[in-house]
Amino acid sequence: MSESKTIQSPHDAHQATEPLQTFELGQNRKLTILGTAHVSQASADKVQELIATQAFDAVAVELCPSRYKAIVNPDLLAKMDLFQVIRKGQAYMVAASLALGAFQQRMAENLGIEPGAEMRTAVRDAQAAKLPVLLIDREIGTTLKRIYHNFPWWQRFGLFSGLLASIMSHDKVSAEEIERLKEGDVLESTFSQLAENQRDLYGPLISERDAYMSARLLKEITENNYQHTLAIVGAGHMQGIRQILQTDASRSPDDTIRQLDIIPDAARWIKYVPWFIVALILTGFGIGFQRSPDIGMAMIIDWVIINGGLSATGAAIALAHPLTIVTAFLAAPLTSLNPMVGAGMVAAAAEIFLRKPQVSDFSRLRQDTIRLKGWWKNRVTRTLLIFLLASFGSAIGTYVAGFRIFEHLSGS
Repeated sequence: MSESKTIQSPHDAHQATEPLQTFELGQNRKLTILGTAHVSQASADKVQELIATQAFDAVAVELCPSRYKAIVNPDLLAKMDLFQVIRKGQAYMVAASLALGAFQQRMAENLGIEPGAEMRTAVRDAQAAKLPVLLIDREIGTTLKRIYHNFPWWQRFGLFSGLLASIMSHDKVSAEEIERLKEGDVLESTFSQLAENQRDLYGPLISERDAYMSARLLKEITENNYQHTLAIVGAGHMQGIRQILQTDASRSPDDTIRQLDIIPDAARWIKYVPWFIVALILTGFGIGFQRSPDIGMAMIIDWVIINGGLSATGAAIALAHPLTIVTAFLAAPLTSLNPMVGAGMVAAAAEIFLRKPQVSDFSRLRQDTIRLKGWWKNRVTRTLLIFLLASFGSAIGTYVAGFRIFEHLSGS
């Protein structure tokens, strides 16, 4: 593909706040990129104005397939199998996605507009004009997982728990946060306040997605021979995409997409850590009973009370059903000796059985997650909280009880 070059676009009433640039991509193909603010009515209006000109034969949007489905089918969440989400280890990602959506929703409410209005307008107007809608962003789940793997293991829990806590901790969004979102990216503005090292975030959130969206654009334009494509992306991505199109357009889009879709494998040694801890605990029990049945029984009692008690406390904080709290207490001491099953999973399964989420809970997810109390009121998010907090309580209990066991050994 020939080197791209910038063509100056005419100025209009929106130009100061809605940057617009057109690139020539060789063989008389052009790409117009509109940089938008995800909580700006002016952005939605500009999208509508551009598509109405009928100057384009395709419209690309900063959406991944899952976010696109949520736009065209708002009731999609009602079809979610909550137990399968938890069983497959997707609860953290679902909770993080809901929290991100709540953050953006509150920002939009402060400005009195619909969140992501410019993307909804683009999809709606492009379909009405019978133009192809190109989904160029990477799956949000992949981005979140690459963020997770980009952080040292000891910072990972703090990153995601900090995300949930900061988003749920206040109803009002500051003017600084709104301005940051207008100038950049919703994911970046949300995570940036949580990370100690911004470079760990910048890669998966911004530079990787710049490269991914550029590759998707090049691939779609080349394969379908679109003559003039309109791309609608957050203003924070414009500079990166423009630079890639101008300097690195010859790279294979397929290779870039394939590379950036890879989920990095966790270090092998991390997989063995839970089993190593279990082995230490069981060894401690064995030594304790060998020295004295009383010491061994004291270890067992401490293990059950500390591990089960902290897991049950986590479930109680999430306002779980009383029987769910009891289940967490009984399950944690056993599941902590089997890394394949977690106390949070057992507690969440009990909660689903005792208080099964209704269709109305799924349909109210977006509204309920905006407010702190809504996370405890809605049965879906409350079940997620039970899973998260019961798991966290059991994890803390494992280490606390483990140290207590070895105190018994050292003191005997």
